[in-house]
Amino acid sequence: MSKGPIEFCSKCGSIMLPDKGKTSTQLKCRSCGAVAKKPVKAVKITEKGKSENKVIVIEKDVSSMPITNANCEKCGNKKAYWWMQQTKGDDEPPTQFFRCTKCMKVWREQK
Repeated sequence: MSKGPIEFCSKCGSIMLPDKGKTSTQLKCRSCGAVAKKPVKAVKITEKGKSENKVIVIEKDVSSMPITNANCEKCGNKKAYWWMQQTKGDDEPPTQFFRCTKCMKVWREQK
């Protein structure tokens, strides 16, 4: 089974990839292990890993944010803006964030 430049396994329909350690004329199925003898011109494989829960920081007008005493590990400054944000489920407590007033590094509250 073939759809354009990508080869698919005739047994299970999964994508066929160049067989590691073999010549560039052999494709192997990632799922069932079936092998196909076909010339391989160029392959670029990009796999997406597990997505992480990252915090997206939107640039805010920091002049209206409260300031507290907090040590910035990056520049050693002792003052930081702070805010609370719900990062998990509604049944979890919000996370406190800090932003250095000098270098603008952002970090989470350490428990």
